[in-house]
Amino acid sequence: MRLQFSTISDPADLLALPWSTPLEHWPADQLVSLPRGISRHVVRFVRVAGTVYAIKELPQEVAEREYGLLRELGKREVPVVRARGVVIERTSPDGEELDSALVTKHLRYSLPYRALFSRRLDPELADKLLDALAQLLVRLHLVGFAWKDCSLSNTLFRRDAGALAAYLVDAETGELRNTLSDGQRLHDLDIASTNIAGEMFDLEAAGLIADTVDAVAVAESVVTRYQGLWSELTRTEYVDPNEWWRIDARLQRLNDLGYDVGEVQLVDEPGGTRLKLQTQVVEAGHHKRRLSQLTGLNVEENQARRLLNDLDSYRAAAVMPGVDVDEVTVARHWLTDVFEPAIERVPVELREKLEPAELFHEILVHRWYMSEAAGSDVGMDAATKSYVDNVLRFRPDEQAVLGTPVDELETADFARRLVESGDASYVDDLEQIRRFGRIAPNQE
Repeated sequence: MRLQFSTISDPADLLALPWSTPLEHWPADQLVSLPRGISRHVVRFVRVAGTVYAIKELPQEVAEREYGLLRELGKREVPVVRARGVVIERTSPDGEELDSALVTKHLRYSLPYRALFSRRLDPELADKLLDALAQLLVRLHLVGFAWKDCSLSNTLFRRDAGALAAYLVDAETGELRNTLSDGQRLHDLDIASTNIAGEMFDLEAAGLIADTVDAVAVAESVVTRYQGLWSELTRTEYVDPNEWWRIDARLQRLNDLGYDVGEVQLVDEPGGTRLKLQTQVVEAGHHKRRLSQLTGLNVEENQARRLLNDLDSYRAAAVMPGVDVDEVTVARHWLTDVFEPAIERVPVELREKLEPAELFHEILVHRWYMSEAAGSDVGMDAATKSYVDNVLRFRPDEQAVLGTPVDELETADFARRLVESGDASYVDDLEQIRRFGRIAPNQE
């Protein structure tokens, strides 16, 4: 047996796992029960030295190839699960050859699509899933990766400030090139729409979506979403020499989408009457990188956008007009005066329910609803206390499971107690309760 592990905190604990036993026969006391998607291979979760790993059995050549692809995509900062090791040439005690094992780090706070739909808490879930998947496919294609098996089943999803972020979890069929042709991209899109249509029919058969949903139309919409984003990121634009503002506007749109531009080419067209504008998008995560540079926080892209907006509001209120204060100093004060105190007000036993950045985002949303009802800003202290007491305390932990459904009687009792309490931010707004996962539309 040969084991290859990337740099991890304590590989000795991984080495001690029962690799000579088929994965499906591993003892239950070494496994962690977590939701997992549909897979053609045996997959199990284990906790080693406080870290949860996903282990998948598959043939040696495929395992080594997928390990290499995941490692390379991770280096390029594409959202994929992190490959941590591969175990090959496994044999049982009686000499039987066993499949190899790919070890990846479990993506905290993530869930497969079926687990998300089983919660039935978000009427816009399908749109969010397809938006996230289209964005993931665009990012993969920008680095030259042809997935060849794009589907919801091969993706994990995490909350991202009201939206979802998608991560590739299965790369065994993929191929990494310098660039992809239009035909290769379209082939990926065709596979994606076919797979998603099948997954939509599967959800319909399981009663997880209404039978009135057009599964084929939903699947095909991922192509439209992809093409819109791809066009904005890569299309060639022609501008008149006196329209330099259009170049600035284009760059700002790309930044707003979360992408940085590495190069702008302006090429004189014949006759010298127009300029040909081509942009080279280098990588996604514009807001994420900016927030990290300013504060050291490492969060999802939409979370970073939301936190940067709050930081900008803090700067506008805290810095006197005409006073020159650099943004790093302001960001440091925002971190110690606003973000960290809000998280610290959350009781320790409740902090594992959501990531800190998602907690802060939901507190901001809660504050907005409370302030709207009160007619004035209620402040972070009051908003945090109300959010903790009336929302967070009743949420399931999302450290391992995202959006676990609560008992219907408990949900109904929660809503009744909110109304009887006279909390103005909730009495007239059940949509806010639903937003935080306590009431599904059909439970009202």
